[in-house]
Amino acid sequence: MPLARPARAAALLAAASLALTACGDTGAPGARAAVTLDNCGRTVRVQEPPQRAVSLDQGTTEIMLSLGLADRMAGTATWTDPVMEGLEKANAEVPRIADGSPSFERVLDAGPDFVAASFVSTLGKGGVATRDRFEQLGVPTYVSPSDCVGKDNTGDGDGTRATALGMDAVYREVRDLAAVFGVEKRGEELVASLEKRMARAVSDVDASGVTLLYWFANSESPYMAGCCGAPGIITRALGAKNVFDDTHEEWPQINWETVADRDPDVLVIGDLTRRSQTAETAERKIAFLESHPVTRTMDAVRRKRYVLLSGQAMNPTVRTVEGVERVAAGLRAFGPAE
Repeated sequence: MPLARPARAAALLAAASLALTACGDTGAPGARAAVTLDNCGRTVRVQEPPQRAVSLDQGTTEIMLSLGLADRMAGTATWTDPVMEGLEKANAEVPRIADGSPSFERVLDAGPDFVAASFVSTLGKGGVATRDRFEQLGVPTYVSPSDCVGKDNTGDGDGTRATALGMDAVYREVRDLAAVFGVEKRGEELVASLEKRMARAVSDVDASGVTLLYWFANSESPYMAGCCGAPGIITRALGAKNVFDDTHEEWPQINWETVADRDPDVLVIGDLTRRSQTAETAERKIAFLESHPVTRTMDAVRRKRYVLLSGQAMNPTVRTVEGVERVAAGLRAFGPAE
């Protein structure tokens, strides 16, 4: 079977070269000018709207589906949660290459003419493949600006942020992908909808003085949110305070003794359906918190002040807005911190 891979890659390269040559005639009826983007330090040039796009992370997948692009997608991969509400039918139309991270060969088997990812690591060393490998085959690649603008991904872990992330990076991704596929109007409509939801979610919430902690995954060496990623967007929008806003790491691993010392008013808990870490679901996380000798005495645990979020709502995606809405709803239900 491996002997067939070079032929597959060569065929993909030949097809991509023919497509680029054919659409280079800007005088052809219905032709559009190529789209050129500055993306995470690279210039990405897409000659014509993709017809067989592959999304390697759930975040980019849900943006594409929200833009009505299911019929232009050849595959998706790397899921942490069920698809966003309202996108179930569109998602069912798109082949799932893998629930987790796929191999480079499986992605090539889908015959992609465009590849997008939510994280630099997905298209970096140790990921699915580097951007160079795809681009050598004539396949343009795109990475979410939210994972590279103002962020250093060179070290271990999930990177560090020099500056706080804002929703503008997510809106930029929406607009970039809309431009790539030639559906700019849909992109503007989606951004306007997200902005309205953000404004509505925080219109009657004042969480000043309320402290939050965000737990994404793992009970042994838990990943807690630092100051400046997607949880930071949620925290700032509500006027609250993250008890670990003194670290610029995206998701530092912090011991439970330190967590208990910070004693947040509210615990925002990731409710994931994947199975790559310990305590992925909210049910398992809560069971751990209420039984562990260090954490069970925390004020938020004793009062059961839990807000459950999908993993995608804790990543910088269109579902970060969902995170703002749900944390706001939780704070309204809990009332002011005592």
